[in-house]
Amino acid sequence: MYSYTDFDRQFVRLRAAQYRDQLERWQSGQLSTDEFRPLRLQNGWYVQRYAPMLRVAVPYGELSSAQLRVLATLARDYDRPSPELLAEAQTTQDRIDTRAGSAPAARLKSGYAHFTTRQNVQFNWIPLERSADVMDLLASVHLHGIQTSGNCIRNITSDERAGIAVDEVADPRPFAEILRQWSTLHPEFAFLPRKFKIAITGAAEDRAATAWHDVGLNLVRNDAGELGFRVLVGGGMGRTPITGTVVREFLPWNQIINYLEAVVRVYNRWGRRDNLYKARIKILVKAEGPRYIDEVEAEYQDILLRDGGQHTIPDRELARVQASFVPPAVASAACADDKVARILRAAAEDDVEFGRWLQQNVAPHRNPDLRAVTLSFKRLGQAPGDATADQLDAVAELADRYSAGEARVTHDQNLLLPWVRCDALSDLWRDARRLGLARPNIRLLTDMIACPGGDFCALANARSLPLAAAITERYQDLDELHDLGEIDLHISGCINSCGHHHSGHIGILGVDKDGREWYQVTLGGSDGSALSGPAGAGKVVGPSFSAAEVPDVIEAVLDTYRAERRGRETFIDTLRRVGLDPFKAAANAARHPADEAEVAEPV
Repeated sequence: MYSYTDFDRQFVRLRAAQYRDQLERWQSGQLSTDEFRPLRLQNGWYVQRYAPMLRVAVPYGELSSAQLRVLATLARDYDRPSPELLAEAQTTQDRIDTRAGSAPAARLKSGYAHFTTRQNVQFNWIPLERSADVMDLLASVHLHGIQTSGNCIRNITSDERAGIAVDEVADPRPFAEILRQWSTLHPEFAFLPRKFKIAITGAAEDRAATAWHDVGLNLVRNDAGELGFRVLVGGGMGRTPITGTVVREFLPWNQIINYLEAVVRVYNRWGRRDNLYKARIKILVKAEGPRYIDEVEAEYQDILLRDGGQHTIPDRELARVQASFVPPAVASAACADDKVARILRAAAEDDVEFGRWLQQNVAPHRNPDLRAVTLSFKRLGQAPGDATADQLDAVAELADRYSAGEARVTHDQNLLLPWVRCDALSDLWRDARRLGLARPNIRLLTDMIACPGGDFCALANARSLPLAAAITERYQDLDELHDLGEIDLHISGCINSCGHHHSGHIGILGVDKDGREWYQVTLGGSDGSALSGPAGAGKVVGPSFSAAEVPDVIEAVLDTYRAERRGRETFIDTLRRVGLDPFKAAANAARHPADEAEVAEPV
C-alpha cells in the first residue's frame, strides 16, 4: 500500500482542523447555512433525506486494517441518530409502503458503513455536530472526505486486483496515486461545470468500468514495447448514458498529467454551466465530437510549448511512488505444489460449498503462490454493500491474519483480500463463513449492485433496498444460482444511476409517478468486463412496473433465459443471440392485472 509522506499526513490533519473551525463558526452563527454548505460538501458532508451523509475517500480502493478499524469505530460510535429521528424516518417509510401497496421493507437501521461502486465508504446517520470529531479520527489513519463531493475531480478509482492481476500490463496504482496528488485541491479545477470522475486500469479485462467514466485510462504497450495510456473521454450514465470516446490510442505514460490538464481545461472552458442536466463532459464530447478532440490536442501542444510540459512525470518520481507499492513479504505457500493442490481438491470435493467458494470467490494472482479472495457483502437481511461495525472489525482481523493487513473495496460493493496464501484458503473460508462473508455468489445474480435509494437519498424517486431484499430472498438456493451462472443485476433509485443500472445485464431504475414508486427494467447492459463484452447501455423492456411486480418480472426474464439457453451459455450471450423480444414479452406478461391501468411510461 502507498505510504503517506509527512506532507500528506500534515495536509490531512490541517484540513480536518480547518473544517472544525468552519463547523464551529457555522454553529455560532458567524457563517450562514448557505455559506457553510459548500465548505462541508468539499469535505464529503451531504445532508440527505433524514440526516447527514458522509462520503469517505478511499483512493483506488485500498484500505489497511487500521483504517478498517477506524471505519468500524465510526459505524459503532458515531453513525447513531436520535431514537426520535430514526422513528420519524421509519414512519415515513411505512407510509410509502402503504401507498405503494408493497410489503414493508426492513426496519431502518444505523451503525453501518456502505461501500459504493466508486470504492468509497459512506455513512448515513452521523450528526453534523459530531462531524469535526469524525474528521479528526479519519485523519489519524490518513483518511478524509476531500473532493468526494462538488464539481471537482473526484476520487481516482481502479481495478480491485491492481498490482496482482495475471492479465495486467502494468500496475495502475502508482499512476492513480500520482493523479490523486495532482488533482487534490487543484486551483484551476475546483469549480468545474460538473463533477468529474477518472478510472484507471492496467489489465486486459476492464474491471474498473473505465468506459463509463468522464475519463477512462487503460495502460497499454505499443509495438515498440513502450508503456502508455489509451485515453477515453466522455463516458457517463445518468439521463444520457454514453460510453467514452477514444481520443488517444497511445499516450506516453509520462505525459498523462499534461494531457489531462488539456482535457479538463477545454471542458472547463466550454462545458455547460446553464443547465445541470447538460453539464457533464459527455454532453460536450457528444455535441462537439472531433472539434472537442482537436481543441484538446491544441491545448496539449500549447501546454508542452508554452508551459514547458511542467507536469511531465520524471522517471525518478514514478520510481519513488512505485516503491510504495512493493508486494508485502508473504511467506511462500507453494501453491503449485502437488500436496497443496491435492488438499484443496479433496476439500472441495468433500464440501460442495467450499468448492463453489473456490470457484466464485477466489481469483488467480500474479504470484502463483497467492490468491485474491472476495468477501461477499451480499446476503439476506443486509443491504448490498453494507457492513456493520463488527464486520469491519472482523475483516480487519482477517486482513491481518491472511492478507498482509490489506483489503480493497470492489466496484461491485464487496471487499477483496489481495495477498492470501494458497495453503490458508481453507482456514480463511472457515473464518469468513462464521462471519457470514463467505457466500459463494460473487458474479452471480444475488451479488447485485444497489444504491441506497429512497431509504436514504433525497434525490431518489424510489427505493432500491426493498427490491434488492425481495430478489435476494427469492434466489437463496445456491444450486439455482450456480445453474443460472454469472449475471450482473444493478439497481438505481433514480436517473442519477448511482447503482449503475445502465450497465447491468438486468438493470432496474426507480421512477416516480403521482407519488408512487415504479421501476423500469432494462436488459443487455455491460460494464466492459470480459463476461459482459464491450461497454454499453441496456434497453428498456417496456412501461414501468410496480414494486410488487418487479420480482415476478425478474423471474419471468430468467425463465425465458432457461428456455432459450444452449448448454452452459451465459445470460448475456443468450440475450444477444436470441434478441430482446422474447424477454420483453415475458416481462410484460408478468404484470399484475390490478396495476395495468396505472402503468408509468418510460423516461
